[in-house]
Amino acid sequence: MHRHSCLALPDTSSRLFRRGLRLCASVFCVAVMAGCATKGTQTSAYDSEIDPYETEWVATADDPIGLLVTHKLKRERQRQAQAPFASDSALVAEALNQLGVRYRFGGNSPDTGFDCSGLVAYSVERSLGLKLPRNAADIARQATVIDRKELRPGDLVFFNTLGRRYSHVGIYMGENRFVHSPSAGGVVRVEDMTMAYWSKRYNGARRLDGSLLASARASND
Repeated sequence: MHRHSCLALPDTSSRLFRRGLRLCASVFCVAVMAGCATKGTQTSAYDSEIDPYETEWVATADDPIGLLVTHKLKRERQRQAQAPFASDSALVAEALNQLGVRYRFGGNSPDTGFDCSGLVAYSVERSLGLKLPRNAADIARQATVIDRKELRPGDLVFFNTLGRRYSHVGIYMGENRFVHSPSAGGVVRVEDMTMAYWSKRYNGARRLDGSLLASARASND
């Protein structure tokens, strides 16, 4: 009888051991699942904070048409270097010279960085000799309204990015591309106006007043 009891102990211990293993495994699985759920929640929250504009941006190097237009306008800038008067292409080319300059709110030079209107005002003054206001809405009021189908290189394109009209401005290049200084953390770059982000926020186009340009050129002679 004593021997029977001793023989039964290993069996009981074995059952308890197996139960212990199953319990440990269950706890481990719950912990892993909880960890995955937490990680997934954190990723989801992070993704929700990403500006959709940033997620849709395509680098100029990955945009064959944008790259082609950029190179063409830079060559045009070189060809016009000795011309008596700057052209609208020269305005675009001047802006393209600033590609890669960091965004900075209130910035108005390559040294300080540019915000959107700072890039436009700097490029216009450097290439056309015309001083523009220092915010997008004032620039819109000073220029002439044109239809989108009338756009040509050197025109200005406006967007509602802050819940108000004309809160962002860029310089049209042709082929639905424009160059601009985007937002904090970004750099001056070329983008496609047909992207969903920009299409939804497009506010219209303006052309710099010809009489103002003529006056500016005359005063610079």
